[in-house]
Amino acid sequence: MAKKTLKNISEIRRYFHTNSDPVYFVSATNFNLLGLDEWVKNFKYICYMDCFDGRHPNVLVPSELPHEEFQSIEDINNYLLQHKEVVDYVKERGGKPKFVFLMFDEKTEKLAKDLGGEVWFPKAKLRTSMDNKIETVRIGNKAGVPSVPNTLSEVESYEHLQEVCKKAGLGDDLVLQSAFGDSGHTTFFIKSEADFRKHEHEIVGEGEIKIMKRIDCRGSAIEACCTSEGTIVGPLMTELVGFNELTPYRGGWCGNEIFSTAFPPKTRQAARELTFKFGEQLRKEGYRGYFELDFLIDKKTGEIWLGELNPRITGASSMTNHAAFAHADAPLFLFHLLEFSKKPFKLDVEELNARWADPDMIDSWSQMVIKHTEDNVDIITHAPQSGIYKMLPDGRVVFDRFDYHRRAVESEDEAFFLRISNVGDYRYEGADLGILVTRGRSMTKNFQLTDKSRDWINGIKNAYSARPLPSAKAFEDPAFKIM
Repeated sequence: MAKKTLKNISEIRRYFHTNSDPVYFVSATNFNLLGLDEWVKNFKYICYMDCFDGRHPNVLVPSELPHEEFQSIEDINNYLLQHKEVVDYVKERGGKPKFVFLMFDEKTEKLAKDLGGEVWFPKAKLRTSMDNKIETVRIGNKAGVPSVPNTLSEVESYEHLQEVCKKAGLGDDLVLQSAFGDSGHTTFFIKSEADFRKHEHEIVGEGEIKIMKRIDCRGSAIEACCTSEGTIVGPLMTELVGFNELTPYRGGWCGNEIFSTAFPPKTRQAARELTFKFGEQLRKEGYRGYFELDFLIDKKTGEIWLGELNPRITGASSMTNHAAFAHADAPLFLFHLLEFSKKPFKLDVEELNARWADPDMIDSWSQMVIKHTEDNVDIITHAPQSGIYKMLPDGRVVFDRFDYHRRAVESEDEAFFLRISNVGDYRYEGADLGILVTRGRSMTKNFQLTDKSRDWINGIKNAYSARPLPSAKAFEDPAFKIM
């Protein structure tokens, strides 16, 4: 019998509200797809960190077992998929399990298959090739989505770098990026030989490097989803980048804002069109499903340049999937699940994209990813719980009530905090303490943190207590992000 084709948003929503097969998001935390369990029946989170102290009804955090030190999120996911409590949980719930991840590798794919499940993402091998920042430039060029003036080259020395840049007409004020890694760790600002020497060991011998002319720009992010019906595009978000109060990494991502007038209408429309073109090229490359693009918007000229591609959900996904348009229609990630479900559907993508571009469909929210920014290491003795916090008139921040819904934030004097670092964890420079979600903006019109944002950050940081690390204990901070 032929499968019935879903013909509109209402039917798509109903399809997921009556979904029978279990869908699992496996990751360090459930932050990236927070709230999706309320859209998809039988959707569960399997997490390494217990952000909610066992109080979230759809989160499983298995008991800690001895394991080798994690080097990546993939390691965390592979540990979880082999954990007896997880294996038993998946088998007891039965059905034909589907797995989604923030990050995964070929070992993850095998472990999911061993559990009788399917990974609802493009193959790890394809995702890895797409995740290469050098490849992103090439895909963008094919799609007609230009990158900041750049050249791609191996770098042998500072003298060699100068030669390459002279030939490409890039000048001396440069930004270098290696093929993989997040912006906080693998983006290098080089204006002199001294700058180069600081990062030489991370540049020389690392293969092809993206060498860009440095521009004065605003960072922005936009998420989209390649489907058989076309590329569905979300709203253009601002990015919080490199604020010392939030991150020790220069150029490091530390949050987003979503609001209807984030950029001039012309810029928003251009970014959406470029994202659509990039998505259509990704489809030709064999990629489908969720992705995110970073755009760099020149402050002087307004020109839009492709920054990087993340072929997956990201730290901004929670913002996209909770926006007003997502509640009016469906979260963007639902279309990703639909694409992999093999359920036939018809969708007027052009009409949907036009509707999602309407400023009335976008409400105003911010998220700040709060890291420990001091150059020390200690052990956390008290950590604030996840839930709703209130700012008092004098700027102090106090816990108000437990909740795991962002929508429970009622005003700009309340915020939802998702705790990452807990009691007993090491607090080191760059450690993620948690994510704070507020209504309204966290930055001024000049893209600086507001005084209120600083009060929120200080209030959360002050809610942590820690004791010094015993001097005999050596410590090395993980070189990977968890969201």
